[in-house]
Amino acid sequence: MVTLTSILTCPDCGHQSAEVMPEDSCQWFFDCPGCGAVLRPKPGDCCVFCSYGTVPCPPVQQGTGCGAAPAP
Repeated sequence: MVTLTSILTCPDCGHQSAEVMPEDSCQWFFDCPGCGAVLRPKPGDCCVFCSYGTVPCPPVQQGTGCGAAPAP
């Protein structure tokens, strides 16, 4: 069973928000509602959910891996 909701935590201000993840793609950017920072994946991660979420993205949960990593 794939979990579609993850709690993202902003590394800048600590704001947490429950977000629904796309089922078949990576989310490379997220605007923090607390401070406005634009979150990007950490090096080696495919998306913001894998870097800052409580649950990795659905493709990673399914063991299929994500699409191409974002450009630096």
